[in-house]
Order: sequence, then structure tokens, then C-alpha cells
Amino acid sequence: MNAGAAAVLPKVESELMRISNEVIDKAKEICVANSVIDVAYEVVQGDPRNVLCDAVERYHADVLVVGSHGYGVVKRTVLGSVSDYCAHHAHCTVMIMKKPKHKN
Repeated sequence: MNAGAAAVLPKVESELMRISNEVIDKAKEICVANSVIDVAYEVVQGDPRNVLCDAVERYHADVLVVGSHGYGVVKRTVLGSVSDYCAHHAHCTVMIMKKPKHKN
């Protein structure tokens, strides 16, 4: 790794942690507003497919809720589909939430 990249990496990691904390705070607000209890919040690094399926096992989850980017066939083939992987490999019910379409 060159010196320029090494100088940027801590800033990127700090920004990712800030964003992660914002997402968790928002999730907590939604859970409180909807009287959802017994929720675990965790920030984990790694391949999302494995991280999510491992978390299902670790927490003995009853349901896993994942989002869908709505990628087309080509992008899904190249990038892989986390939601599809989880639907086939997680040992619990998987709910896939699609991004709402904007009406213009």
C-alpha cells in the first residue's frame, strides 16, 4: 500500500463507522416507534452473505430482513445477490424489502 492510500484509509474507516452508527440509531428509532423488542444491533466486516447467515445462526434469529437494490440480471450475475443467497442459505424466514419506486 502506498503512503497516499495509507493516509486515506483511517479517514474512510472513520466515515464508515459514522455511517454505521447513524444506521443503527435510525433502526433503534424505528424499533422503538413500532414497539419492536429483542433486537440485536451489530456492525461487522466481511462478505455480507456470510456475515448475515452467520448472524442468523449466532442469534438464533426467527427472521432476517434484507434490502434489495433491484439490480438487473447482468449486475446481479456479476456482483451476486446477497438477498438471494440469504433466501437460500439462512436457516430462518427471510424477508426481502425492495426499494420503493419513485413516481415521476
